[in-house]
Amino acid sequence: MRTGRASALTDTGRRRMQNEDAFVCDPPLYAVADGMGGAQAGELASRLAAATLEERAAGLVGEETVTELIREANDRIYRHALGDPAAAGMGTTVTALLVDEVAGTIAVGHVGDSRAYLVRDGALEQLTADHSLVAELVRTGRLTPEEAEQHPHRSVITRALGTEPDVEVDTFTVAAEPGDLYLICSDGLSSMIRDDEILSVVAAAEAHPDSVAERLVDAANRAGGEDNVTVVVFEILEGEPLPEQEAAAPEPDEPTAEAAVTVAVEEDPAAAPGHPVRRHGAGAGGRWLALGAILLALAAAALLVWWGLAR
Repeated sequence: MRTGRASALTDTGRRRMQNEDAFVCDPPLYAVADGMGGAQAGELASRLAAATLEERAAGLVGEETVTELIREANDRIYRHALGDPAAAGMGTTVTALLVDEVAGTIAVGHVGDSRAYLVRDGALEQLTADHSLVAELVRTGRLTPEEAEQHPHRSVITRALGTEPDVEVDTFTVAAEPGDLYLICSDGLSSMIRDDEILSVVAAAEAHPDSVAERLVDAANRAGGEDNVTVVVFEILEGEPLPEQEAAAPEPDEPTAEAAVTVAVEEDPAAAPGHPVRRHGAGAGGRWLALGAILLALAAAALLVWWGLAR
């Protein structure tokens, strides 16, 4: 097996002023982090988590690796909060999937209520268990799933990165199969639309990762968009893993993957005003287009200056 197409999309939603979600869509690692904390501390926590995972994941596989990466992210966030009073109490969820193409497995690491789903043979399965108050009440039989959907404290999580010096990480391994579609999302999606609706969107999008991500974000916003919503989607295909040399970084004279990654907030002209959309991993082609546009603008400015002097 090997990984195929992948897509990631995040949106501020319809009620929030800023986006505290972050994600990684950088094979073999895919992750979503949903930050919490005032004065933009939640945004900082989620980005610290995503950066830690992305910096260290290359060439690594397995549950122990995922656990180590998440605990390192926890330590980084916790130490930052200790040294910055404005960031005190900040934290973030994280759900990370690390693909091992050779073994045909996916290691899952999870803290909080961001979710990982598997779509296989037309069925949707939630892989992770929410670390939230209502989820605990449902698991112990004190709430029904229907009551949990309307509970006033459904957004209260019981486990997060960065709030304590140590964190308990749920880890497990999934045997991947060709045709699988994996979905990671923040609760801005799962709290807005039900699992059966998620599956309907995947089917309507014909399981194409770009279309799935866009339609799910749109569906969450149509349902109210009460929170930031982030979706990462990737597929598993039949075939041998790419040889290491083919998967290696580009030659030095080409833009590197690190340089090509877009981490800043970018305003999508097609999005509703005030609702920035982040996409991860702008390719080299996009960078050359941007460079061409800059050169064209400079040439036009020079022509105007020359024309003014000629007069």
